[in-house]
Amino acid sequence: MHNSQAPSWSELLSGRNGLRSLALAGGVALHAVNMYVVTTILPSVVADIGGLEYYAWNLTLFVAASILGSALSPKIIDSWGVRTGFLVAIAVFSAGTTGCALAPSMPWMLLARTVQGLGGGMLLGLSYASVRLVFEERLWPLAMVLVSSMWGVATLGGPAVGGIFAQTGHWRLAFWSILPGCAVLALLVVTQLSRSAGRTGQRSRPPLGKIALLVLTVMVVSVSSLSQALVWNALGVLGGILVAALIVRMDLHAKGRLLPAGSYRIGGVLGSAYACICLLSIGATTEIYIPYFLQLIHGQSPLMAGYWTAILSVGWTTGSFISSRRAGAVAGRFILAGPLMSAASLALLAVLMPLSGLSAGDRTAWVLLVPLMGVGLGIGLCWPLLLTRVFKASPPGQENIGSAAITTLQLFAMAMGAAVAGMVANAAGFTDPGGLEGTQSAARALFVVVACAPALAAILSRGARRA
Repeated sequence: MHNSQAPSWSELLSGRNGLRSLALAGGVALHAVNMYVVTTILPSVVADIGGLEYYAWNLTLFVAASILGSALSPKIIDSWGVRTGFLVAIAVFSAGTTGCALAPSMPWMLLARTVQGLGGGMLLGLSYASVRLVFEERLWPLAMVLVSSMWGVATLGGPAVGGIFAQTGHWRLAFWSILPGCAVLALLVVTQLSRSAGRTGQRSRPPLGKIALLVLTVMVVSVSSLSQALVWNALGVLGGILVAALIVRMDLHAKGRLLPAGSYRIGGVLGSAYACICLLSIGATTEIYIPYFLQLIHGQSPLMAGYWTAILSVGWTTGSFISSRRAGAVAGRFILAGPLMSAASLALLAVLMPLSGLSAGDRTAWVLLVPLMGVGLGIGLCWPLLLTRVFKASPPGQENIGSAAITTLQLFAMAMGAAVAGMVANAAGFTDPGGLEGTQSAARALFVVVACAPALAAILSRGARRA
């Protein structure tokens, strides 16, 4: 029988499946490329329209709105189906992108980035959730690898696109250049995705209250991370923990759930898998600071530092391809080995990154590529296996919620990880005293602290490994 055949890349990427794969991967690619393009051109944007004091809010508001959009995707699928849901998401994302291109001031830009983030979060949530609806179960692992690999592609292409427009003084064209991609994705969606796929007609209410609290948690920690006073940092983290605890308590007894039933039992499959997804995502947030460390401590050029940082995403994609067909006991070993490799690599970076002797003119600087690759490789070795377990372990009737929660939690973890990374770096001397000494101290502290996240993921992976 056809269903008993081993899944193959040729089957996923050929014919109708190939076009469907391109549609789902395109949703993630648009969101991811946009993130890296904006990161690259933002200094030029601020130089043109002002608003340096709101620099970080371009990312904070975008990610917060993305969390909201991702969390709404199950309701969108239930009500409208995959095709219409994608078209609405593309329209919202395109509107936000157009607003960014036309922004005359920073308040306008922040509003447009919020709209763009809402559409981008919807695209992410729909892309991951639709894998289960569009492909046969045996193709799920390969499809998840393909969709997830778009982050690696974006890391390589996004800075290049943004850099070209920034260097020529035409940062607005960077936003305009994204719109043709939106049009192509819309064409693929209309021609390749079924109108009725995923639509249940259920009148369930999305958990807007809990989603709002989730966004509030990110905002509280992000705002407190801007302060150099440890007391405000601590109060922000404490506030975030209290709001998160309130969300869990509300969700346990709610009809309209944010996470499917069983998600809060760490010993269970869902709880373990979700915990690992969050902790591994936190481990990857160090890439925010890596380019700065490479330039200041090791004398790398901005371009070279950018591509060295991209090695992390290359490792993530490579690991995903290696683990995509693993099953049974072998898959369980990969789920344990991946976080351990990522934690060990971050710990090694804590030792090597602060060493200024590894200069740009010294070949020994290339040793840094090993742990940089290892951080991403460790995540990739277990990532598709964790996502597939979420698909299979979600209770009947809550499959859309379970798959969309992957993106919601990943974005939440990224935002929280970035905020905590800022706190640690600032507390360790990143801005005071700053300079070479402060940067070395910040690098050492940051990698040590963040290494604890994937190490904890290895400990909490038992439930996912037993699945």
